Amino acid sequence: MARDASVPMGVRAQEVMVGLLGRLPDRVRSAMAGPEIIVDGEALAVDARLLIRSLGGKESALVVEDSPELSRATLERDAPMLRAGRRPTRAVTVTEVGLKGGRNALEATLYEPASRPGTSGALVFFHGGGWVIGSRAGYDHVGRFLAEHSGHRVLSVGYRLAPEDPFPAAVDDALAAFDDTVSRAEEFGIDPGRIVVGGDSAGATLAAVTARRAAERRHGPVPAGQWLLYPATDLATRHPSRDTYGKGFLLTDDDILWFYDHYLPPGVDRTDPDVSVVYGEVARDTPPAHLVTAGFDPLRDEGEAYADKLRSEGVPVTAVREADLPHGFLPFVHLGPRFNQAVTASAHALRRMLG
Repeated sequence: MARDASVPMGVRAQEVMVGLLGRLPDRVRSAMAGPEIIVDGEALAVDARLLIRSLGGKESALVVEDSPELSRATLERDAPMLRAGRRPTRAVTVTEVGLKGGRNALEATLYEPASRPGTSGALVFFHGGGWVIGSRAGYDHVGRFLAEHSGHRVLSVGYRLAPEDPFPAAVDDALAAFDDTVSRAEEFGIDPGRIVVGGDSAGATLAAVTARRAAERRHGPVPAGQWLLYPATDLATRHPSRDTYGKGFLLTDDDILWFYDHYLPPGVDRTDPDVSVVYGEVARDTPPAHLVTAGFDPLRDEGEAYADKLRSEGVPVTAVREADLPHGFLPFVHLGPRFNQAVTASAHALRRMLG
């Protein structure tokens, strides 16, 4: 296979090294990861320790020089390393499509598994990145993995990012993208009654808000489910996990504040349920949720608080805590067996939601 000339040689070498690390015996990987990290009686997974150690003591893995532009560019430059251990597959067909957004057309990517040539359910997916960074391209390996392992179509949506387009731009895009997917379901080979909204981190927040807004309106379609990985559900209150895990586990407390300040214009009420979905009323038609939190995550407690709220209002909820993993593990699916195990379990949960 020809080398991708767009990927610098240094990044290519790192990609190869990361791929090799994932294939080493467990005892070797554990030794390379350094001493165990135990918080509240739970040990951080070897995969996560290796990843954190690879950062060389860098405090933040996400925010670069207080600049959205540099942070985005760095994340895109390093994206090839996230697919380092991916095995080649022809099991998924990829097509670029356009969707209606809240203001302008949105770019989206449709992933279709070869195992499901006819009509299938679908996940309308929103990527993570604090509403400021991240992209469809950076999550391409995630879209392929979820389509292959769920056996259903995945439509990955590129929504508007802050600070150029602050709240509520991304929220409006997410609901509009879901509605357009439903209206064009036949075109995409999708059963309109089996469309789940989902994502990770900020993307999971957008999915949860989309499900809430769709359920409470008087007319319009409602998702069949919500597939939420470590969402931010409460931007107004500081939960205990912010203090326990706010430093040293990939997403820092400083990162969280930086993302919130770029996403939310001054004066926005942070208890607005379009911002912090945990404060909204739970509508009767709120769809079932599969909600996954990470044990070593500053956002863990608020994610679990949202699961509890939905459950208390009679919404079917499957809540899973991946106790030994940090925030953001979805894109790390190919970086080690523990990451792969957790993401595979979530993909199988998606398969069950979609029927």
